[in-house]
Amino acid sequence: MRFIQTFELAPFLDSFVSLFSAFVLGTAIGAERQYRQRVPGLRTNVLVAVGAAAFVDLAARIGGTEGAVRVIAYVVSGVGFLGAGTIMKEGANVRGLNTAATLWASAAVGACAGADMVAEAVMVTIFILMGNTLLRPVVNLINSRPLDTIASEGEFTVRVTVNDEAVPTVRNQLTRQLSTANLPISEIETEEVSDTVTDLVATLVATSIDAKALDAALANLRTQPDVRHASWEMNTAGSE
Repeated sequence: MRFIQTFELAPFLDSFVSLFSAFVLGTAIGAERQYRQRVPGLRTNVLVAVGAAAFVDLAARIGGTEGAVRVIAYVVSGVGFLGAGTIMKEGANVRGLNTAATLWASAAVGACAGADMVAEAVMVTIFILMGNTLLRPVVNLINSRPLDTIASEGEFTVRVTVNDEAVPTVRNQLTRQLSTANLPISEIETEEVSDTVTDLVATLVATSIDAKALDAALANLRTQPDVRHASWEMNTAGSE
């Protein structure tokens, strides 16, 4: 058998240390995810870490350093594809980004272990666990703070529904109300709703909007007899 001819104890033990290290460190990362009841959890993170370690170790033994480097590049892209499957979009919300990032980081741990950099793999694992645990209270604190001003990269749109004959008058009132509130307008478009009703759609140029000032401006417009509806919304580029 070729196995008997090619088997060498020292390289085998080296591979065992790499894979066992990836298993233990992947377990540490996955246990935290499992405790948080996140999917993928324990087993997936372990498999990603061990799989990455196995591929890198195999490439290093067969093709040397150059082969290992090429395989690491494929591991990065392959696990990125796997992580994309955990990301879900629910309306304006995006979920699973942290889970995908954790899988990606687990692969980095496995790649370090497979390259015989066990100490570096332990260090990466510690940082991953710190990111998923120690930073959680900071995130909760930030999210719990009330925001009087909405600051985000996005587009702010004001929509006012009016009777057709009052479009010019309400357009002037809308411009004046927003300008008084220091909410500069990029453009105002009209959208026909029916034969007698038109929407005035104003796009604001600022990326930081005082919500109370905008609500107050629209409240004044709603008192006008020809205004049927007035509201605003923010269309963000994306969030976690």
